[in-house]
Amino acid sequence: MRGADVSFWNEEVKAANDLTARGLGADALELRVRLHQRLLDMLNLSALEHTQRDTLKIEIRRAVIGLLSEEKRLLTPVQIDQLIDELLDELLGLGPLEPLLKDPTITDILINTHEMVYVERSGRLERTEVKFQDTRHLLRIINKIVAAVGRRVDESQPMVDARLADGSRVNAIIPPLAVDGPLVSIRKFSKTPISMSRLVEFGSVARDMATVLQGVVEGRRNVLISGGTGSGKTTLLNAMSAFIDHTERVVTIEDSAELQLQQPHVGRLETRPANIEGRGEITQRELVKNSLRMRPDRIIVGEVRAGEAFDMLQAMNTGHDGSMTTVHANTPRDALSRLEQMIGMAGLDISPRSIRGQLASAVHVIVQVERLEDGRRRVVSISEIVGMEEEVISMQEIFRFRRKGRGPKGEVLGDYEATGVRPKFIETLKMRGLELSPEIFAPGRVAV
Repeated sequence: MRGADVSFWNEEVKAANDLTARGLGADALELRVRLHQRLLDMLNLSALEHTQRDTLKIEIRRAVIGLLSEEKRLLTPVQIDQLIDELLDELLGLGPLEPLLKDPTITDILINTHEMVYVERSGRLERTEVKFQDTRHLLRIINKIVAAVGRRVDESQPMVDARLADGSRVNAIIPPLAVDGPLVSIRKFSKTPISMSRLVEFGSVARDMATVLQGVVEGRRNVLISGGTGSGKTTLLNAMSAFIDHTERVVTIEDSAELQLQQPHVGRLETRPANIEGRGEITQRELVKNSLRMRPDRIIVGEVRAGEAFDMLQAMNTGHDGSMTTVHANTPRDALSRLEQMIGMAGLDISPRSIRGQLASAVHVIVQVERLEDGRRRVVSISEIVGMEEEVISMQEIFRFRRKGRGPKGEVLGDYEATGVRPKFIETLKMRGLELSPEIFAPGRVAV
């Protein structure tokens, strides 16, 4: 090989390596979409569902090499493998979202139109290089998600809640409500639920507090978990539910089924939106009423938002001790106020005092969770409801997170501490054979 040829060959290899390092280049998306459309014409789509991924990969490799030859595109083996994986994701999965869904470090995926995708890692948002071909491409992925759970999204119903096969929660909103293009939020859930011991390792809760929460669940106290959006309410609910005895029958009620209970005897119920004619809607309130006929030992409502709060309280007061639910609120006191407002939404003629009396007798423990500025989720308060004083529900805080400032990397510093209050439910737990050491509740004691 002459010197000029060697020089030319080295430049070609360098260019190919650079291209491989960057991916398939600037027009990779157009190439993938174009090949995808041609493959759809060539393949038997009805057979795809019953074909193993490895077998399909061999067939697609043959087709891709032939199509690349027709297009006169020269790609390296690494680029061809990358292209085939992307095409398989398009055919069998959710296209550009697949790598993000497989990444265990990502907890949230936020799609702001087809050109902009953000993810959350360790509580921090960061922009990715992921893009969709155009709005139609993104809409096709959205429709694929919602169709899998029997829901729809279109101009007549431009908002939808859905879930993925692994339980991840999806919310999508499309034009005309979304002005610049479709917006999608995906809250990912790990394949293995986070246990209470893992939350202790993460520093989300102290070990003493976890021991008390375990006693609360095993002692069949009714629990309300309160917190803002993304504060970890469902994660904590999953972790606490692991303490439910496996001999008990549990019924869960959610808008989008995402709870991951480990007990064998669990009945899962999910709401249903209205059909295209505006009929057939099944609300959480109807499901709560129906669940009372299903002989549950405990009822778990993923989140109370409206009139179902009243039926949930009735269930807690009529033999379904140990039931749990979550609510959006910034403080335990706010959580009670929100529940009171929701009961008012049930359309029943009940005085405020009667509503508060129901709340005071039905809910025993309120756990407040919060996502702090550093992105970490923490249990910031555990409180017990002790009754009524005239028109006010009496509540006492048992544990709290006391902030002490910020660290050099912006992390929130602080300790979990006992307030010194000895909860009344200790006696109830004792009658059930559960003992909690009095030392856990010593005044000013830093919870470990």
